[in-house]
Amino acid sequence: MALKQEIESGIKQAMLAKDKTRLTALRAIKSLILLEETKTSAGSSLTADEEMKLLVKAAKQRKDSADIYNQQGRKDLAEVEEAELAIIEEFLPKQLTEDELKAAISQIISNTGATSAKDMGKVMGVATKELAGKADGKAISAMVKSLLN
Repeated sequence: MALKQEIESGIKQAMLAKDKTRLTALRAIKSLILLEETKTSAGSSLTADEEMKLLVKAAKQRKDSADIYNQQGRKDLAEVEEAELAIIEEFLPKQLTEDELKAAISQIISNTGATSAKDMGKVMGVATKELAGKADGKAISAMVKSLLN
């Protein structure tokens, strides 16, 4: 089932269950999808890759907001963002552990023939495409740096 249909189904279930937090998060995702569809030609549906990018972006926004709220001592707002983040993460693929990430990047480095930090751009290009949604960009970058040095 496409992400849009999953979200719409989830919205109906959240309405029936009167789960306001879940309903808000799902409506935010649906809004992002609809906005992106209107940007594309004739409102065509999004590819799975485009949907994944939207979810990753939404999750990152919630995580950053929660971090800022925690730094400012606004636990009430941080809890709302963290709850929405948990709901968004349900639709994302399982995140790689540090060991899995290291193995995947090591494989990418050997495939691209990278040998030094000068080849970081080449490795990052391939790694960000292959690991999209499975690992955070900062984590990928840090692991590539450590493995190439």
